[in-house]
Amino acid sequence: MSDAALPAGLEAEATAERIEDKAFGFWIYLMTDGVIFALLFATYVVMTVGTAGGPTGADLFNLTHTFGETMLLLVSSATFGMASVAAREGDRRAVLLWLVVTAALGVGFVIMEGLEFSGMIAQGAGPDRSGFLSAFFTLVGTHGAHVSVGILCILVMLAQIAARGLTPPVASRLFRLGLFWHFLDIVWIGIFSIVYLPGVL
Repeated sequence: MSDAALPAGLEAEATAERIEDKAFGFWIYLMTDGVIFALLFATYVVMTVGTAGGPTGADLFNLTHTFGETMLLLVSSATFGMASVAAREGDRRAVLLWLVVTAALGVGFVIMEGLEFSGMIAQGAGPDRSGFLSAFFTLVGTHGAHVSVGILCILVMLAQIAARGLTPPVASRLFRLGLFWHFLDIVWIGIFSIVYLPGVL
């Protein structure tokens, strides 16, 4: 029997089960991503002494610039939270507005990170300069790539909400995207605390 032939009650129950299965699968994905970042953090910590006579974090890191990146990402996490609250209230226009703001903040973060990377490379401190810099660019760059993917997902989510509204499947996707975005915020706090703060002290 196809889903289209199911009674309304059974069809709704089947849809709810599919949404729960997807949510569980997404939690598994986040755990695997967490393992990847844990390995990148461990590699970075081990390689902090591997400067090969080149520049160290104290020579390269600008804490004011990094603080600006941090504020953009923290505020974007708050605006995504506002989008989630609006979704629970069924306010589609507010969800779209808060998602646009979140995406704009994310773009600002990626631009600032790109400027940081290009500035370091211009100083001859690219990822090929030392093991320390290879580990730095890999860790921070991987996070930046995740943020870029998150921005693309927000744009897709905007299109889905505009076209379909806040249906249960769309709301479920928004919830999972929120988990991903907040996860990136947590990872960045780790980067700020483990990479940048000790690097300038």
